[in-house]
Amino acid sequence: MNKKAFIFDLDGVIVDTAKYHFLAWQKIAQSLNINFTLEDNELLKGVSRVRSLDIILGLGSVQASQEDKDKWLIQKNEDYLSYLVDMDESEILPGVLKILKLLKDKNQGIALGSASKNARPILEKTGIISYFDVIVDGNDVSNAKPDPEVFLKAAQLLNIDPKNSIVFEDSVAGIQAANIAEMVSVGIGEETILHEADYIFKDFTQITADFVEKLIN
Repeated sequence: MNKKAFIFDLDGVIVDTAKYHFLAWQKIAQSLNINFTLEDNELLKGVSRVRSLDIILGLGSVQASQEDKDKWLIQKNEDYLSYLVDMDESEILPGVLKILKLLKDKNQGIALGSASKNARPILEKTGIISYFDVIVDGNDVSNAKPDPEVFLKAAQLLNIDPKNSIVFEDSVAGIQAANIAEMVSVGIGEETILHEADYIFKDFTQITADFVEKLIN
């Protein structure tokens, strides 16, 4: 059997922590009198914390010192982490566990490739960290998506060629990163947003065992 690298983004793909990021960013935005909506939040998908803050400040045309920015970044992360305290397996998005189990049974390489710096504690709290052979997160890379560094590093650690790698992503930047790395890109979400992906599914419940077999072979 062929061994491929299956690389998963975290937020919005495995767990729905995007809602907690939104609440934490919205709190910062409100304190600066910036109107920050769910639609605006789409701009932050797959983007680093530093860049996210710059985008929000741009929405409100707010100029800030580096000292203020650093303070807000710490505050945002503290607020976000406070939402994660009560996380458990119920936060895993529908259909994800079925796919992880199938890939494990097929002895495929499974990796996490995420910009999140809180990936490990989230995987531990949701009880699925044992599924992952490799974890590459925001602590391990210096370039944010659409730079493919996070995915290339994951494939390298799995000792699998990028061309034999499949990426599951919910962000445009993530899909672009997978495509730049010449990996198969599977978009999880809206077709209108993720149209650059090789395959698109609304969520993991739509992904069949036959489709996974096709990816493996």
